[in-house]
Amino acid sequence: MHRTTVGTAAAAATVLLLSTVAGCGGPEPSADRAATGTATAAPASATPDPTGAATAAPTGPAPGASEGSAPAGTGTGGSITVAFAGDVHFEGRTASRLGAAKADTALGPISGTLSAADLAVLNLETAITSRGKAEPKTYTFRTTPKALDALKDAGVDVVSQANNHAVDFGPDGLADTLAAKAASPIPVIGIGKDAEEAYAPYVTTVRGVKVAVLAASQVNEITNQKWRAGARKPGIASALDENALLHAVAAAKAQAPVVLVYLHWGDEGVACPTRAQTSLAKKLADAGATAVVGTHAHTMLGAGMLGKTYVSYGFGNFLWYGTSNYTASDETGVTTLTVTADGRVTGESFTPAHIDGRGVPVPQTGNAAKAAQQRRDGLRGCTGLAAVPK
Repeated sequence: MHRTTVGTAAAAATVLLLSTVAGCGGPEPSADRAATGTATAAPASATPDPTGAATAAPTGPAPGASEGSAPAGTGTGGSITVAFAGDVHFEGRTASRLGAAKADTALGPISGTLSAADLAVLNLETAITSRGKAEPKTYTFRTTPKALDALKDAGVDVVSQANNHAVDFGPDGLADTLAAKAASPIPVIGIGKDAEEAYAPYVTTVRGVKVAVLAASQVNEITNQKWRAGARKPGIASALDENALLHAVAAAKAQAPVVLVYLHWGDEGVACPTRAQTSLAKKLADAGATAVVGTHAHTMLGAGMLGKTYVSYGFGNFLWYGTSNYTASDETGVTTLTVTADGRVTGESFTPAHIDGRGVPVPQTGNAAKAAQQRRDGLRGCTGLAAVPK
């Protein structure tokens, strides 16, 4: 079912929309739910500042939070579905997807699965700019603001940019990315003009269920070291500053029973979670997160329940620019959760897909889909997670 969301920011002098998507720098080449709103960007200073990340207040509305609401009369207060997918960018073979016919959409036929959910979230793994000097790293990615419109048309509701490629083109690129966020037709989360904005959740009411979505990156490379948002410094929300992230989750929990945390985490090419991942997942669960999910490894990882919290350690690539030597890097899909108004995960479904020669995730059917589901279920074995209740 679709819904219309109108976002308004609670930040002191700036109205901003927040949103979600992703990708990593590994060695490889109902009514219409579309979110709308107004956004006025304050001038973004993108000069590195040594100031550390500010922590969000543990109670009350989170500073900088963007809030939306569903149309009056649509709420049931029962349960909703939330769809998650992995890393997306528009480079190489996927650049042409920005010109895809609206009926096809940039993400191809799997857009129907995203559109069918009440809320759909993914990671945009790129800077949004045509300017700037590339950061000193092996892989750098950029796209145009049209990417956000394309994702909206493909059924995406929230985009994360808390990842290791959001600031690939320095201060000018970051300023452009923040301007694109401010004008985005869907909320962008995990990046901001300062830590307050970067850690702020997107808060919305979907069919009577209040939801907060926030994002952060645990990947310890140049972006997290140089472009971590601070009190007076633009950049990404960092999960390496666990106190800041945990305070942000506590603040979000004070606003909404359903708290969804989308992370950039894990080791590239490794299909089992790291100790850092499992440790952070436990802390976020204790802080009240309904679901802790993420991506970065270029391969899928296991998923399941950690007590009452749903955890997915990795969705893998989704719309991806090139091939990879990593095992099963072309296996992907959409994970859809059923979540109650009081924040319980009561169901999970998985739509398996295969990334084709165009870089597009194409849903699998028949025996191929069954085999993909079995492989995904097997990934849970090294996670310590329990199966989601049927």
